[in-house]
Amino acid sequence: MSGAALLSIDDVQQRADAIVAMTDDALSRDATALADELLELGEAVLLAWLASKGRAPADGEVEGFRLLALHRQGAKGDPSFNACRETCREVVYHRNLILHDPASPDVARTLRLGAMVVAHLALFIGGKLQEAGLGEFCCSSRPVRQPETLNPIAESA
Repeated sequence: MSGAALLSIDDVQQRADAIVAMTDDALSRDATALADELLELGEAVLLAWLASKGRAPADGEVEGFRLLALHRQGAKGDPSFNACRETCREVVYHRNLILHDPASPDVARTLRLGAMVVAHLALFIGGKLQEAGLGEFCCSSRPVRQPETLNPIAESA
């Protein structure tokens, strides 16, 4: 990874938005480099999460990707963090789609979608930095369990 550790979550969101806004020609011309950059942007988001928790990032890989290892490390002790596991896997998936066939007629569309997935990851983790419980299963979320938010059917009849 080159330099992604220096990016803030806001920087990642801005770069993902810039990739989404690129022309099809620009995306197609630089498809492989952009695919690798999207993976690095995802890693930068997870590095920001680990830094906020005072954890040094591990150097290992899970299924061949540091991004997935960083996710695993970030989820330790925070079960709600698992909500972004599939998003991390989608970042890897989009990169692999592009590297499999960088000349595909769908490469621009795939890169844009991959950039949107990275932006989603940044938004989710950025939100978790502000609200620790973000990502908990909806039925176990605090507002649903609080008595003042419940409206029993008997009261409305």
